[in-house]
Amino acid sequence: MADPLDPGLSLTTLAVEVVDRARRAGADHVFATVQRSTQTELQRRDGATERLLSSTSRSVSVQLWASGRYSHQTTTDLRPAQLDAFLADALALTRALEPDPARQLADPSLHPASPQAIDLVDPALAAGLSVAEQEAWVEAIEARARESDRLISVTSGISVEANQRACASSDGFTGQTSATQAWPSAEVTLRDEGDRRAADGFGFGARYLTDLPEPTEIGQRALAMTLARLGARKASTRKGTMVVDPQVSGSLISRLLGPADARAFQQQRSFLLGKQGTAITSSRLTITDDPFLSRGFGSRPFDGEGIGSQVRPIVEAGVLRNIYVDTYYGRKAGLPVTTGSPSNRVVGLGERDRDQWIKEVQSGILVTSWMGGNADLSTGDFSLGIRGHLIERGAVGAPVGEMVVTGNLLSLFAGLVGLGNDPWRCSTVVAPTLVFEGVQFAGAQ
Repeated sequence: MADPLDPGLSLTTLAVEVVDRARRAGADHVFATVQRSTQTELQRRDGATERLLSSTSRSVSVQLWASGRYSHQTTTDLRPAQLDAFLADALALTRALEPDPARQLADPSLHPASPQAIDLVDPALAAGLSVAEQEAWVEAIEARARESDRLISVTSGISVEANQRACASSDGFTGQTSATQAWPSAEVTLRDEGDRRAADGFGFGARYLTDLPEPTEIGQRALAMTLARLGARKASTRKGTMVVDPQVSGSLISRLLGPADARAFQQQRSFLLGKQGTAITSSRLTITDDPFLSRGFGSRPFDGEGIGSQVRPIVEAGVLRNIYVDTYYGRKAGLPVTTGSPSNRVVGLGERDRDQWIKEVQSGILVTSWMGGNADLSTGDFSLGIRGHLIERGAVGAPVGEMVVTGNLLSLFAGLVGLGNDPWRCSTVVAPTLVFEGVQFAGAQ
């Protein structure tokens, strides 16, 4: 076996070798995933380096089938002798489990004939940023974020990652993917009235270094967002219009589609159960799962089972068209397999940006942060803490906090009256400004 710690070794070669070794050890079927990742991170607080990290990690995960039994196990020790010992122990454990006939490899017809290449690797990030380059980023971010006489502290940082993943199965599937990403950010704390403090921040992520804003813009936006929090108060309890900033609107889409999978359906723990082919939201909403989005954070040529990627409508003009169905829960629930997990969920756009919508609605609350809370995936009932601003006479008004928005996700999205043309792309949920009517806010009595 080639040296698995050799950085030049093809991960696909290693994945195939793991499958072969598992078969020789007695496995009936095998699906192996080999991952290699490098990460560098520099974080500075008030001019002093607080965190400096450079790491490389490698792992092998194996799904094993033996005598009708199944297990999924992982090791980070890739040395040949230790890998063989790991596989022998894993197979012994697998044979001790109860049989589960629903556990099977994905249907080979679902594997991609030739996995599609997607633009996810920036050569500059794959080569890594030097410490000097990272220092230049965080120093420029911090210098701009410190431009306030109310300043208490600034934390600035940048994280860079390069990841590779290769899969191989005993039915002949192989595939490999690679991706890079960088995330600069800043957090600012300012003196508020009395002994109060205002804190906020801003971060941005991209697959390519050239897609990032200038570091001074990161610092400026972090400072501006914190200055906007000065004097925040709890507004009165009310029912009205909610405008959700695109930086946080994806969270609502994720909660809406949280139970849109075969596991939740099979366990009857989904408020979407029985609703495929029917309207679950306002007709204004369309959501497409697009695994081929250029430089997308969820883009991939195949999923964790080796199932080939496809563009799929999830919600189309308000109607639920598809859910996420993996092999295991598809067999248990009697549903056709699609894919077990989302890639990029892309929301269809409207014709106005956030500020144009604020001008349009005249009065309401702009939500800029979610501050905890929960949503029941069986009923759709939710209660979420918020921070944001009053919308007064078509403009962003006083900052508000310590408020809660409550309701039901299906009712909330039935009241969706507008979408922006300003999608936030630093996420696997690419969503714009969302505008809802009839939303219940709990605040001061």
